Amino acid sequence: MGTNTELKELTKLFLKLGFIAFGGPAAHIAMMQDEVVTKRQWMSEQHFLDLIGATNLIPGPNSTELAIHIGYDRAGWRGLLVAGLCFILPAVFITGVFAWLYKTYGQLPQVQPFLYGIKPAIIAIILAAVYPLARKSLKTITLAIIGFVALVLAIVGVSEIYVMFGAGLVALLLAAIRSNRLKSKFHSFSIVAVMQMAGTTIQAVSNTKLFLIFLKIGSVLYGSGYVLFAFLDTELVSTGLLTRQQLIDAIAVGQFTPGPVFSSVTFIGYQINGWSGAAVSTIGIFLPSFVFVALLKPLVRFMRNSTLFEHFLDAVNVASVAVIVAVAFEMGRETITDWRTIVIALASIILTFGFRKVNSALVVIGGALLGYLLWLV
Repeated sequence: MGTNTELKELTKLFLKLGFIAFGGPAAHIAMMQDEVVTKRQWMSEQHFLDLIGATNLIPGPNSTELAIHIGYDRAGWRGLLVAGLCFILPAVFITGVFAWLYKTYGQLPQVQPFLYGIKPAIIAIILAAVYPLARKSLKTITLAIIGFVALVLAIVGVSEIYVMFGAGLVALLLAAIRSNRLKSKFHSFSIVAVMQMAGTTIQAVSNTKLFLIFLKIGSVLYGSGYVLFAFLDTELVSTGLLTRQQLIDAIAVGQFTPGPVFSSVTFIGYQINGWSGAAVSTIGIFLPSFVFVALLKPLVRFMRNSTLFEHFLDAVNVASVAVIVAVAFEMGRETITDWRTIVIALASIILTFGFRKVNSALVVIGGALLGYLLWLV
């Protein structure tokens, strides 16, 4: 059980991140690494890597689950709740305000000039954070080869969950062969199948139905906001509960507000059933993350303490770093498209690598302001 001091530290940190963590899971993880490992030294880079690898193995929003896991690691059950809620609630609040404005006035505010500068700056933050993690995770030639293959697979579009589990299983198999302790039987498990009963068809557009829809999505969804988009399209647009334009606008809100992109469901719930719909949708999609992390903690300890499964976790860590690099590569390809974005990206890289102690929030704010100024040119 965490002390009041630890809980206050967690509250302060994750409320701050909840308000300034733009750019999606890879950027959120980079900011957490900077705050938790580099500045506060709450844990080693190796343990932080273990948490990244472990959270990548379960469904749900990775960066949110990492925040929950850091809180659990730091201050027990109360830390789990405090870190998770403080990271989630700012995004939910901001998204709720946008949802109200959208329903009232029928359009979103113009934020494109600021996004124009934020995205290249975020790429620099990701690269600065992933560099020490990559150095730490590449322990052997075998892991370097696994990491390279994982990076290629991630770039060409192979699902990240296949990349993670594939890397881990290959390393586990190689370690077992080398140690001559290959067991005759492996007990496999699948969390993806958990709570499929949440797909029960309910005819009325009720809050119960919304809760079950988002509980199912939160329980089985691996991947980025784009994967979330596909799930929501199937569950809501195809069934007539939401228009495709509303869905596109909801995802846009999730992208340009700080915190987890899953806060898009707050926007969606509000469009369907007002504030009560926003509340049940938000609870539904985030609730599984708290449960999964609580169940996962003993497994991480077991894998790190097991000689055989240690190889599995090391490979998953390497694959996790490869996936983050692949995300940065894709973001760069989509974002750095002209001389203005090149200038912002280079300036941000020089700032993050040249001045390691600079706060990532300042990089984000600087990118936004520079983007706005160059947009006017």
